[in-house]
Amino acid sequence: MTLRLFTVDSFTREPFAGNPAGVCILESPADDHWMQAVSAEMKHSETAYLVSRGPAAFDLRWFTPKVEVDLCGHATLASAHVLWNEYGIPRTGTIRFHTKSGVLTCSLAGDRIEMDFPAKPAIEAPPPPDLARILGVTPRFVGKNQFDYLVEVESEDVVRRASPDFSALRRLPVRGVIVTAPSGNQEHDFVSRFFAPGAGIDEDPVTGSAHCCLAPFWAARLGKREMVGFQASERGGTVWVRLTGDRVVLGGHAVTVWSGELRTG
Repeated sequence: MTLRLFTVDSFTREPFAGNPAGVCILESPADDHWMQAVSAEMKHSETAYLVSRGPAAFDLRWFTPKVEVDLCGHATLASAHVLWNEYGIPRTGTIRFHTKSGVLTCSLAGDRIEMDFPAKPAIEAPPPPDLARILGVTPRFVGKNQFDYLVEVESEDVVRRASPDFSALRRLPVRGVIVTAPSGNQEHDFVSRFFAPGAGIDEDPVTGSAHCCLAPFWAARLGKREMVGFQASERGGTVWVRLTGDRVVLGGHAVTVWSGELRTG
């Protein structure tokens, strides 16, 4: 038996940029150990697994090469892209994903995919010991939400020059650490990077779920509900955000890089 498997670059218009995600459409729920093994084989920061619930509704789970995660933006965007472009889901409607973080929806706004996600605001928190040394930056603000630490620094240049001690970061009791600053150009409102060695990802190229924290953080500081964020990893990617109450609409583009067959037996 074979299954179709895709790699999609998310939060980019061009291949080999943004964040690559695996997407696997299953005929029925799969064994957790099998999904984890496939994700380790794929070596993307996340691989998404979907099972149909009916017209334009799917169960969705995400696995890094090491663990299952509760929320993932770029692999959700990749999943919607595959369903619209490869499986004939009507492009005029909304796709509903049933996940560990509740029901997430995706719809098209022009050529951009928009995802309705829960906001995950950070509350100011004492920094872990030696955080400045571990990240190689001087924090202006440290907060914490359900998943991650959020660290604001002085400038975009500081974000780009951050050189974390990944072995030390791996020991922190969180999924990861977001480092952010105001953008240094007029194209973006803020920039960020995301480090999650404890989840098997030293640096994630573009992190949709981190923007569920970044959107309320920068909305409060900039007095704006709609903003554009740039994740300044080596690959880089752009995320449009719109804060609507306790939800964040994340927008981005995606491109399929390859598709193939996964042998299951």
